[in-house]
Amino acid sequence: MTTNRTFTMIKPDAVENGHIGAILDKINASGFKIVAMKLTQMTLRDAKEFYAIHSERPFFGELVEFMTRGPIVAAILEKENAVEDFRALIGATNPADAAEGTIRKLYATSLGENAVHGSDSDENAAIEGSFHFAGRDMF
Repeated sequence: MTTNRTFTMIKPDAVENGHIGAILDKINASGFKIVAMKLTQMTLRDAKEFYAIHSERPFFGELVEFMTRGPIVAAILEKENAVEDFRALIGATNPADAAEGTIRKLYATSLGENAVHGSDSDENAAIEGSFHFAGRDMF
């Protein structure tokens, strides 16, 4: 399944640090159209479910705690080649390894607090987008 949509979250660290506007500006300037967006806060149950794939990893508890400590911005983005282009825009997971000008290079503070999430495949974009925008046919 190939779509022209992807899912992103501006994470609690970037929200706390006042980077929502700057990140959305970079997303828009890179040719993405925001087709759905909301400011919300993940519950403990939500975070455990969303990150269930990582439940056996040693960082799971820390990840869940981080993602529930404050609001996030969840969004569905549209553009040709959305998943791949957005992954390039956000940069490497570790901001120390991210390319200059990427969102994580500019706004992330560490590997654990890396400012933004971007789906890694069309399939995961649909799953993740549906998780945050239940009842809306976004993909």
